[in-house]
Amino acid sequence: MQLSSHSTSAADLLKKVRKIEIKTRALSHQIFAGEYHSAFKGRGMAFSEVREYQWGDDVRSMDWNVTARLRTPYVKVFEEERELTVVLLVDVSGSGFFGTASRTKRELLAEIAAVLSFSAILNNDKVGALFFSDRVEKFIPPGKGRSHLLHIIREIIDLEPVSRGTDIGEALRYLTNAIKKKCTAFVLSDMMDADEEGNPRYEDALKVAVNRHDLSVIKVHDPREQGIPDLGLVNVHDLETGADSWVNTSSRRMREAYGAWYREVADKEKKLFNRYKVDSVDIATNEDYVKGLMTLFSKK
Repeated sequence: MQLSSHSTSAADLLKKVRKIEIKTRALSHQIFAGEYHSAFKGRGMAFSEVREYQWGDDVRSMDWNVTARLRTPYVKVFEEERELTVVLLVDVSGSGFFGTASRTKRELLAEIAAVLSFSAILNNDKVGALFFSDRVEKFIPPGKGRSHLLHIIREIIDLEPVSRGTDIGEALRYLTNAIKKKCTAFVLSDMMDADEEGNPRYEDALKVAVNRHDLSVIKVHDPREQGIPDLGLVNVHDLETGADSWVNTSSRRMREAYGAWYREVADKEKKLFNRYKVDSVDIATNEDYVKGLMTLFSKK
């Protein structure tokens, strides 16, 4: 999947949008619509109608005024106020272009975001998208309908970010300011945004966002990021800063230090999510994301 808007023709883009629509819409219909509906509840219960009392009805739902007037028992019927606002916070920073398996991290994020979007639309919810690097690259306000949904998917596939860095806190602050009423928000990112000690740099913004919204994190990673293989002296290119440096991967000490750093970042990230009760799932680029999303939904 080519992700540069400069080199992608309109015809190629339409093909890619159509391909991802067919695959993810089918998944949404077959698997996720019901799971999504069960996991993410509506705003509450709204009065729908009254009907005659039936055996087994809760007597607390009796409508005594109608019962007295018609001289036969009637109960109030309530329905779930279903409509939700769903906002996808999609990481489009440079690190998303990394991938050693069948796809890059950004391609995986694109499919997951599309599945979530279709699941929301099937449940008559509004969907919006916020694309971020170390700045908010684009915000599409929540809306409904297929054309709105395809607009979001086109941007997921083809958006060319102005910047390549990562600032998750900036995206969370924008969400808090832009969406005043409670929404269901998903952060889709590799979550690689830590300081030199491995502490997540977005804690303050996360703390504010979770108090206002129902926030979940879908983290993606590539298997090669967890450890460095012994390949001798290699030139490493940083996809976010653009810097190149020579690294001696034959050094056992270097490989062990990198592995320890990666595990520490992941551990502190997990503790942060537990502290603020943020549901999360970690999905690799060589894994089927269906199982991961079902796991996330089951936590709700």
